Amino acid sequence: MSASEQQVASASPTPAAVRLTRLWRFGAVSVMNVAITQLLLLGSYGFTSVGAVGANVFAVGVSSIPAYLVNRRWVWQRRGNHSVTREIIPFWAYTFAGLALSTAAVAAVEQRWDSAAAVSAANITAFGVLWLTKFFLLDSWLFVPRTDSDDLDDDQLPMT
Repeated sequence: MSASEQQVASASPTPAAVRLTRLWRFGAVSVMNVAITQLLLLGSYGFTSVGAVGANVFAVGVSSIPAYLVNRRWVWQRRGNHSVTREIIPFWAYTFAGLALSTAAVAAVEQRWDSAAAVSAANITAFGVLWLTKFFLLDSWLFVPRTDSDDLDDDQLPMT
């Protein structure tokens, strides 16, 4: 190995450093997503008659769009076409599992307390329970590096 190749090799981050960077970025995206979700949740719960369940479904459904796009592009550095079967369906399935858990939580809280703060706390707690497992699912399965032949699947959506 030449001296310049050794410098490049030594400058390359370790797999652990790469994963830690992705975890930090995932955390930052999650903070952004919590803010969006809470704004939508509290706004729709406080200013409409949809109730906690309707407000939660609306907030999670809308906020999951930027969460997917920012995670894919910034956290996992994925560009190009979106794979329906390898990325979109699993991401949304996990998101909507979180929606089911958070909806059950906000419904239970609304029955006991008529409080926007309690509804908000129930939503955050439910998604907090799933946060770390979601990172490892995304990192280990959804957004893993692919070969060129993987990118030629018939289930591709045009890049955004």
